Amino acid sequence: MSMRIVIAGGHGQIALRLERLLSAGGHEVAGIIRRPEQAGDLRDAGAEPVVLDLESASVEMVAAVLQGADAAVFAAGAGPGSGADRKDTVDRAAAVLFAEAAERAGARRYVIVSSMGADAAHPGDEIFDAYLRAKGAADDDVRSRAGLDWTVLRPGSLTNDAGTGLVRLEARTGRGTIPRDDVAATIAELLDTPATSGLTLELIAGSTPLSVAVKAVAGN
Repeated sequence: MSMRIVIAGGHGQIALRLERLLSAGGHEVAGIIRRPEQAGDLRDAGAEPVVLDLESASVEMVAAVLQGADAAVFAAGAGPGSGADRKDTVDRAAAVLFAEAAERAGARRYVIVSSMGADAAHPGDEIFDAYLRAKGAADDDVRSRAGLDWTVLRPGSLTNDAGTGLVRLEARTGRGTIPRDDVAATIAELLDTPATSGLTLELIAGSTPLSVAVKAVAGN
């Protein structure tokens, strides 16, 4: 079934891979980007670019972009080199804004790309500690929304190795690495598998074909 899917953080490394996969699969994909000069990369990936800054947009502006969408994916992040304050404004506040907008727009199917170890109560003063707290708080917000059929995906350490299509996807996998290719492919499979709603899943490289792994957690 062809869906319209809107991706926040549309120029991210995982998002660009996901856009290629989804558009190749016949879906209609839009990616939210902050900088107009990123638009060409999204078009090359088969996605429609939407220029909107999630750090300053209102919930109404974001809901307008999500109008008519079947699914939403939050794959934005402040990224390396950003300080603790931007972890809060992007990794937490923008994620909460996007979830609220999806709920308002009726885009029920919702996947948030989190991080292994994300926890709103995570201790520590390092930037990475602030990141894990921000991601954890965003996850908590999404999981509290009755209007969303959410799945929280928490990949291990990301690599740019070629994807293998073989993963370990469980409530708790323990630490490990995972190629960005395989994260994108897993998100595409999760979007196609509504029975994974309500699950928080960790993802690392493993030995199970990802379509089998997704079916297993969905209980199929």
